[in-house]
Amino acid sequence: MLILELLLLMSVLIKAVQPDCRRQGKAQLCTCFYVLLFSTLSLTKKMCLFSINYREFKFACTMIFAIEEINKNQNILPNHTLGYEIFNACGFSNILQSALSLSNGQDVVTDELNCTKVDTVQAIIGHSGSTPTIGFARITGRFRIPVISHFATCACLSNRKEFPSFLRTIPSDYYQSRALAQLVKHFGWTWVGALSNDNDYGKNGIATFIKAAQEEGVCIEYSQAFESTGSKTSLKNIVDTIRTSKSKVIMAFMSHREIKILVDELYKQNITGLQWIGSDAWITDDSLADSQGHTLLIGSIGFTVRNAQIPGLGPFLQEVNPSQFPKSMFFKEFWENIFQCSLSPNAMQRACNGSEHLKYVKHPFTDVSDLRYANNVYKAVYAIAHALHNLLSCKQKKGPFANATCAQPTTIQPWQVKYLLNRKSKYLTLNICKNPSKLHDANKILFIYLFISTMEVATIGYYDAIQPSGQQFTMNNVNIIWGGGLRTVPVSLCSESCPLGTRKAVQKGRPICCFDCIPCPPGEISNTTDASDCVKCPFGYWSNSRGDECIIKTVEFLSFNEIMGIILMMLGLLGAFLTMFIFAVFFHYKDTPIVKANNSELSFLLLFSLTLCFLCSLTFIGRPTEWSCMLRHTAFGITFVLCISCVLGKTIVVLMAFKATLPGRNVMKWFGPLQQRISVVGFTLVQVLICVLWLSISPPSSYMNMSYYREKIILECRLGSAVSFWAVLGYIGLLAVLCFILAFLARKLPDNFNEAKFITFSMLIFCAVWIAFIPAYLSTPGKFTVAVEIFAILASSYSLLICIFIPKCYVILSHQTSKGSVKT
Repeated sequence: MLILELLLLMSVLIKAVQPDCRRQGKAQLCTCFYVLLFSTLSLTKKMCLFSINYREFKFACTMIFAIEEINKNQNILPNHTLGYEIFNACGFSNILQSALSLSNGQDVVTDELNCTKVDTVQAIIGHSGSTPTIGFARITGRFRIPVISHFATCACLSNRKEFPSFLRTIPSDYYQSRALAQLVKHFGWTWVGALSNDNDYGKNGIATFIKAAQEEGVCIEYSQAFESTGSKTSLKNIVDTIRTSKSKVIMAFMSHREIKILVDELYKQNITGLQWIGSDAWITDDSLADSQGHTLLIGSIGFTVRNAQIPGLGPFLQEVNPSQFPKSMFFKEFWENIFQCSLSPNAMQRACNGSEHLKYVKHPFTDVSDLRYANNVYKAVYAIAHALHNLLSCKQKKGPFANATCAQPTTIQPWQVKYLLNRKSKYLTLNICKNPSKLHDANKILFIYLFISTMEVATIGYYDAIQPSGQQFTMNNVNIIWGGGLRTVPVSLCSESCPLGTRKAVQKGRPICCFDCIPCPPGEISNTTDASDCVKCPFGYWSNSRGDECIIKTVEFLSFNEIMGIILMMLGLLGAFLTMFIFAVFFHYKDTPIVKANNSELSFLLLFSLTLCFLCSLTFIGRPTEWSCMLRHTAFGITFVLCISCVLGKTIVVLMAFKATLPGRNVMKWFGPLQQRISVVGFTLVQVLICVLWLSISPPSSYMNMSYYREKIILECRLGSAVSFWAVLGYIGLLAVLCFILAFLARKLPDNFNEAKFITFSMLIFCAVWIAFIPAYLSTPGKFTVAVEIFAILASSYSLLICIFIPKCYVILSHQTSKGSVKT
């Protein structure tokens, strides 16, 4: 069997009538089209033991069709004929040998019809592969022979310094590779494997893909290359890598030969469930249906150039017959393969004579529904024809060359054809343009294809490079069957996506796609998946429990609606009610000896002040405001001084009364009712003065404390002047200590004056409460600070009320006589 891959070489022959010239040269060229003066196809048979590549054979016939169409068109190259020669590809060395031979010049032997002699080929079309093209394009470039490729996509060929005469009608892999990287990102695949041919096409293409993929945030788990002619060890290594890898998406920048070998081996080892992404070299190749493991490729996606129609090509291909090319071994082999017969006599197979017709055969060769790459050959022929036509139509002194000269019609040089191709051809893809918006349509719009059923393809969308990022992909409404038969988009990740409320933390020594998900710290959130960093909440906000939303911070203060506030409020109201009850009892029994003996005026004033003390505790409950903050502290300070002043007055009265009973002593005149009132007012005015100064200099104010708790705001009363606050407390403490000392001194007085014992005990509790209050106040946060202060107020107030008045009430109520008298 034969393999046919093509390289076309073309030139122009001037004729007076339609000539019929034969080439007699000795070039041994592989995979080349060579256009001389030929009206029939002559193919040199090379014994290569491979099967025919029908796609390459269709390329050859498309070239023949285009040349015949041009030769029949009187508007292009009138009175001139395009000739051609097609060479088989049997080895890279033969290609280079033939390239050197062509560059040195090929003599054309003319016949009786007086054909013009040409020395060198005017243009070369081909090769389909990038590596062979690189090999001979370097040589022909030295002689400025234009090379136009219809399928060599390696981006390296865009280097004009290295390949000055190379042109092509297919986009460079630079654009395809970048588009494939964006395709991978589009479907959320961030962990992929990369395979390629071990040649210039594969290495350059996959390198561009990997670079573009990394720019898109895609990680490559592995990257390996092999050739169909390479060792089995390299293939085994790749299969083992695929088996053990975590990625389920593979980018294969290969030709159809390598992908066939690879999927066959994967099929044998039952390695399935992979999502393949293909380069245009194999993604639409019909020959893949012949591979054993082609079912593994169902669901593959990739890019290809836009489809095209070539009017008249279909009937032309159906009319192909070996009789048209009797000396061509390729057409003979092609015919025998199509009809499974033999054109040679005495053969083992069924005999055939060429009368069979291709229009009755369903075969990829005659299928013209997909001519996207054949159209590239068609355009290449027309590009050369128009360049030659422009050269022959040149008018002297208006020419494109030096001094406005034209080319000599009988000696058109390859560099002149190249010059016109570079300047005026509308058929060629721009080769070195870096701006996608300036490219030919074949460069800027690539269609996504999907293998379905048995190697059929369907359009699932398209990619437009000139659109803004995020709008380059447009998907058709197609039910896609992905690799492995999945109905949903496959997942290929090194690490699962980080949910809201977490951030990515890259695992040490691994690619950025491998990460751990770390919860956002308090006060920070992430409201997107796979967030790289957490964002701090704005002022006054805090993160919720999930860490995915900032919510307004909870404002904390001691309110009337919570249990602790309700309990403290009830205790305060109970104390005030109890005080008023005792006040009512004392007032009702004000004429009894026990009330009179305990200085009823100071007792009533003390009960009034205790009522205010109980009620002032309520000002500490509720939302702090500017007025409530000033009221609570000043009211507390003044009422407590009034209370302690009354107790101090009662204590002094006890002491003075004892002194007054001693013979020769008349001290009560120095501390009578008037002096008692003056002392109480005087002691209280001192506290009033301190509070006035406090409110004047730096009064208490409401304050949102955000430093103690990060997750909530403590709404509290800022003291303003701390000196004033501690002065208020210190003055209360000074009076309490003085009262305690005097009461302690009077504790052993006669029973008739035993009130000093109760005052001593009450002052002891009072002082103990307020001494314990100081460290508790300084160390307790938030609303508990207020609760401690209220507790101290209530505890000290209850201690005075219970120790001083409850025993008297008990005596009054339990020992009253039927006449309303009380036993003493």
